Amino acid sequence: MKHKSVLARELMTIIQPQKDRVYVDMTLGASGHTKKLLELSHPTGVVIAFDKDKEAIKNGEKLKEQYGDRLILVNDDYANLEEHLDRLGIDLVDGIIFDLGVSLDQLKSDRGFSFSIDAPLDMRMDQSKPLTAERIVNHWDMEEIERILRLYGEERFAKRIAKAIVKQRPIKSTKELADLVEQAVPRNVSLKIHPATRTFQALRIVVNDELESLQIGLKAAIKRLRVGGTVCVISFHSLEDRIVKQTFREYKQKGILRLINKKPIRPSEDEVRSNKHARSAKLRCALKIETEVKDG
Repeated sequence: MKHKSVLARELMTIIQPQKDRVYVDMTLGASGHTKKLLELSHPTGVVIAFDKDKEAIKNGEKLKEQYGDRLILVNDDYANLEEHLDRLGIDLVDGIIFDLGVSLDQLKSDRGFSFSIDAPLDMRMDQSKPLTAERIVNHWDMEEIERILRLYGEERFAKRIAKAIVKQRPIKSTKELADLVEQAVPRNVSLKIHPATRTFQALRIVVNDELESLQIGLKAAIKRLRVGGTVCVISFHSLEDRIVKQTFREYKQKGILRLINKKPIRPSEDEVRSNKHARSAKLRCALKIETEVKDG
């Protein structure tokens, strides 16, 4: 199964890529949105694509063979956007996209992102980072595990799951962890998702420091966006969406942004049917209407 970029048509309709402009794809992933940006900004538009996953960058090299200098690949966390724009001598850009989902390539990998594949408990997008899900599960204390499950997984059975994890240690694989969580959750509870979904979400967020990176990266994106430029974010769970909604609202109140859509755009029924990973996606976009007021 090939990865399908979520809400691509809606996204490009709002961004409206054009020649001679500079765009940033903050999450290269399987290159779907980056490729669309390059195609629609033909022949002179430039796309800077970030990803902290070396495998994503490696796959992006194939796209670079086709588009040459029009595509600039950056193997780093998008929280460091400003540093790389400065390095490239680029002051402002015309459009920025965040697609916060895990790519199908990552889900199918042996790095433990999905419990549908039995793999080591890794979950690192950046393999150079020291913290793994296995480290959290087998070495953090029960109270801290409960805290992250409740905070980052919004898991109502966090205490039961944390207690079961500590009792069952050591836990080495995704299947072991998923089975343990399934047993810890009360049988009579009706769930629309697999019982381990929220636990895996919480661990992935902590391992990759996802929410802090989003907060830093989104503010940097707004700062380096040209007046008249657009920033769009596709989120997949309420924690991400809340950060985007609050940040956009804050900059709207300052007179810097104008919301393009007050309510998030959701995938069509047809898209969800053809791509089940799209079902929880929410797209929020904003137009920059004023530069930021500098202190002093």
